[in-house]
Amino acid sequence: MTRNDRYLSESELTNRIATGEIDTVIVAFTDMQGRLQGKRLHAAYFVDHVLGHGTEGCNYLLGVDIDMNTVDGYAITSWERGYGDMEFVLDMDTVRILTHLPATVMIQCDLAWPDGTPVAQSPRSILGQQVAKAAEMGYAAVAGTELEFIAFDDSYEAAHRADYRALTPANQYNVDYSIVGTTRVEPLLRQIRNVMYDAGLDVESAKGECNFGQHEIGFLFADVVTTCDNHAVYKTVAKEIAAQQGRSITFMAKWDEREGSSCHIHLSLRGTDGEIVFWDDDARTPLYDSFVAGVLDGMSDMTLLYAPNVNSYKRFADGSFAPTAIAWGEDNRTCAVRLVGRGAGARMENRVPGADVNPYLAVAAMLACGLDGIERGLELGPPTEGNAYTAGLPTVPRTLRAAREVFHSSELARRTLGDEVVDHYTNMADVELAAFEATVTDWERRRGFERM
Repeated sequence: MTRNDRYLSESELTNRIATGEIDTVIVAFTDMQGRLQGKRLHAAYFVDHVLGHGTEGCNYLLGVDIDMNTVDGYAITSWERGYGDMEFVLDMDTVRILTHLPATVMIQCDLAWPDGTPVAQSPRSILGQQVAKAAEMGYAAVAGTELEFIAFDDSYEAAHRADYRALTPANQYNVDYSIVGTTRVEPLLRQIRNVMYDAGLDVESAKGECNFGQHEIGFLFADVVTTCDNHAVYKTVAKEIAAQQGRSITFMAKWDEREGSSCHIHLSLRGTDGEIVFWDDDARTPLYDSFVAGVLDGMSDMTLLYAPNVNSYKRFADGSFAPTAIAWGEDNRTCAVRLVGRGAGARMENRVPGADVNPYLAVAAMLACGLDGIERGLELGPPTEGNAYTAGLPTVPRTLRAAREVFHSSELARRTLGDEVVDHYTNMADVELAAFEATVTDWERRRGFERM
């Protein structure tokens, strides 16, 4: 059974390949940075040699920096280990038609070692562990991600040649909820919406945001694995469509000194039979409160997974709608956690992640902490009323280095995610920090070239 009737079943896929309607099969997994990596396979080869068997790729793909350089410090991949292979395990529930590309489908994959053991450090595996934990406790998790981006009239090639300076945003003023502002960019927004619908996503809407050229396209919630799969595909395809139109978009958390781009994550639990467990009669349940208390209790410990890059922390500015206070509130956008909805719609919103987040890691962290809060019976303190920025409350770590230290030493993270995962993603932070600290920035040149 497919996720919905826009996905292809295995028999539908092979039939379309046999008739020539499909000639290219992309197999892809999500890497540490949240990017899709994989191969394009000729459809006939896919049917004869990959379907039912899978394929493989170098294990360095879970041990590189953003520039795809091999780096030291990862236990699973190195020159000493010989850079062997990982198996791409096809998830045949994810066969999508990509209508912006001719005769092409995509299949998302899990990763396993040659002996069939799952790769514990793979983002999809990390989330899968938490989904299994929730199921053991009698719960299923559903989520939705709200991902913002900034669109530019410059192509990616032109932006590169300009060294990413003086680019032309698709809008020249704040277009938050503006119909005129979104109409200006509608050729891009419309194609993304329609291609994503064809690919199996349930599209809700597109709206303008505050920064120049900033927009958000929203999708209906789903089970957490489907939501994260959709998120990864959307982020990739949106860039591809922008490139096809001679434009570019960025999912940087903080492109410039104006508003950053967020990825608010809405999450709730259901019973495994679909029963509502966060709401009873006309009030929150104790289980809901304990889940939220657990997420708040682990907010500092897990910030590295919500804000994984140096740039992520530039977004944490007071009064910017990016939260800094570890607090919760009823429909209060100044808090790290905002509770919204009632009844079946009751859910928590984590406002800490930016648009650069890896959704699998962030949702896994939320589930790990929330389920821990339920198991420990944590009590939820009083809500924050008014402006949480000025409430004098504890804040999330404000730099990548601080978040790295908290994550690496966290008993909670090691107990819920495992030492292998914590050590792997600590090293990812170390690689990012080393690269940044070795870089001479434009800011330094402007301040120091003549005056120092």
